[in-house]
Amino acid sequence: MNEIRTKVQSVEIDEDMAGQRIDNFLRNQLKDVPKSMIYRIVRKGEVRVNKKRIKAEYKLQAGDVVRIPPVTVEEKTPEVAPSTKLNRVAELEQQIIFEDDHLLILNKPSGTAVHGGSGLKFGAIEALRALRPEARFLELVHRIDRDTSGILLVAKKRSALRHLQAQFREKTVKKYYFALVMGEWKNSCKVVNAPLLKNEVNSIVRVNPNGKPSETRFSVLEKFTQATLVQASPITGRTHQIRVHTQYSGHPIAWDDRYGDRRFDAYTGQHGLDRLFLHAANIRFVHPATEASMEINAPMGEQLEAVLASLRSEKKG
Repeated sequence: MNEIRTKVQSVEIDEDMAGQRIDNFLRNQLKDVPKSMIYRIVRKGEVRVNKKRIKAEYKLQAGDVVRIPPVTVEEKTPEVAPSTKLNRVAELEQQIIFEDDHLLILNKPSGTAVHGGSGLKFGAIEALRALRPEARFLELVHRIDRDTSGILLVAKKRSALRHLQAQFREKTVKKYYFALVMGEWKNSCKVVNAPLLKNEVNSIVRVNPNGKPSETRFSVLEKFTQATLVQASPITGRTHQIRVHTQYSGHPIAWDDRYGDRRFDAYTGQHGLDRLFLHAANIRFVHPATEASMEINAPMGEQLEAVLASLRSEKKG
């Protein structure tokens, strides 16, 4: 195992970096350094802010000068960014539906994970970093499932990330999904309140009285012979929330490999579907810099539109 020793760094904190705790700042600056070592160099006074010792909970201010001491780390093979010549990477450029100096909004394709890991070399965020090599900062504001398509917010400034994530925490962000569910969803079923508990071993989520409070609001958009297109708006943001709440209500989403119904998958497959029919179609939030109200819509894509057209034809027949 080869080790290298980093050099002393002096970093001046700008407005975009301000507001972070020093320990979180150091974890970002020293990515390959164990968390225990970071806390140790802070505790021993090796990290200085404006030439003074600080505690791990110190919040950085604009104009602070941080001294990061040399540390010994294991030498790693540098990660290679995904090539922008790869089709799946290049295609993401066409799926950017909004971009300015503060944020980027992607209409994420189904089948693309939001980030790499668990055997995946790269996800949407790594691909976007490859497409925007000049960007100093690109971070996910939130996440959506790999098989779910639609709106994904990416912050281009740390201040934008903080602002947007605060909106998510305060539940002022409004998100609306389209889902094709099995059977006839009753117009009277407008809210599903069912606590959700995640199994940490296999990541399967179930309705459980010991779970976290979870609420999803529903409205019927269109009814078909054996299916219903619904709009789902999650009030809370639990893992697989919409997928589990629809299953719990007796109307699983088409082509859901975890919570679905194979008979329904076979039926919708005859109409050309071969992916999860869950799409993050609309989002409403406040722009992190201008404070203007934003509403973004993401098209469903040709396959989902074709499936709906086929279901309409069956209904008429």
